Amino acid sequence: MIPENSMTIVACPDSFKGSLGAAEAATALALGARSVFGPGANIIELPLADGGEGSLDALLAAWGSNQQTLSVHDAIGRPATARFGVSADGRTGMIEAAEANGLPQVSDVPLQPLRADSRGVGEIAVHLLNAGITEIMLFIGGSASTDGGTGFLNALGVRFLDAAGFPVAPGGGGLADIARIDPSGLHPAASAACWELAVDVSNPICGPRGAAAVFGPQKGAGADDVSALDAGLEHLARILAAQAGIDAAEFLEREGLGAAGGLPACLVALLGARTVPGSTLVSEALDLEGLLADADLVLTGEGRLDSQSLGGKVVDAVRRLSPADTPVIVIAGTVELDSARCRAEGITAAFSIARGPATLAALSVDTASLVRDAAAQACSLLGFSTLSTRAYGKPRSPRP
Repeated sequence: MIPENSMTIVACPDSFKGSLGAAEAATALALGARSVFGPGANIIELPLADGGEGSLDALLAAWGSNQQTLSVHDAIGRPATARFGVSADGRTGMIEAAEANGLPQVSDVPLQPLRADSRGVGEIAVHLLNAGITEIMLFIGGSASTDGGTGFLNALGVRFLDAAGFPVAPGGGGLADIARIDPSGLHPAASAACWELAVDVSNPICGPRGAAAVFGPQKGAGADDVSALDAGLEHLARILAAQAGIDAAEFLEREGLGAAGGLPACLVALLGARTVPGSTLVSEALDLEGLLADADLVLTGEGRLDSQSLGGKVVDAVRRLSPADTPVIVIAGTVELDSARCRAEGITAAFSIARGPATLAALSVDTASLVRDAAAQACSLLGFSTLSTRAYGKPRSPRP
């Protein structure tokens, strides 16, 4: 057994969607490692997220902050309660958009793809601005709306008017009627605030890869709805570009603006918001790179390790930020990358939690135990000699 306090292990997984939260997964990885390396191993549990579900919980846990709640409106205008967070120093607000306009909140009625909007998310932002918060991190995955962020900005006081000067109908169905944007009523603190939007897709706002075409159907949009929403989003984008002095062609093609039904569009154009890959934003907020710099072993994981994992997800952030000479082990429900691809991408090894042929339902019964055991197996394989010969204090270089 390795002597006490002789090594540092960072357990920094994503959630195993539908089976195990990121915090529980981190604990399971830590228990597996400790069963091999003993109670003296310094194990840092750092649950992560990629900007979607679980991002708020990951930051609250890491920062030691308590969740807060607010009465808002859901995606179709009904009263709802949404969670949000504030950092311990009181400077940064954290919003998980799906808390207010998520699909699960409106799954009890037929979906309304043309009506659904992001106003409830904006209502949380107003509350934070009123409280003097100057930095707002917005995690926008899982939305039910395709309104280009008009509902969000409307909650902050911006008016979207038709040719007669009347407010257009809420939701994506009213976008094509916008003739003018009136920002005169914008919340006085909104323009000076720092807005960071976590996006987990690279889709533009409109077109074949746009918000409506790709994500509209899962929000209840039929073929005619998709066409109407796509046309409305393009119309909105051109008006926003003209108002903000942005090249329209570039704005229409900008990656990430199609996330969450185009929600970033209004915030980027009118508030100067910065879009960031979700895993990057979470990693920066938690100083993941700093914590990994002194690690002797990194354990991470997620439900499925595949090529998408390397395109901005949690595993991607972890393997990029880990020093080149630090073993990075991935524990996953399913591993679809072969060993050569893993090594080429800076992953030392990947292990499935399945002990044999198994369905997702079977793996979901006792995921924590399976993750713990897989971590123990991986740590046992690394062995005492491999890790104990690593030289403390020698220069470490980032991965290519």
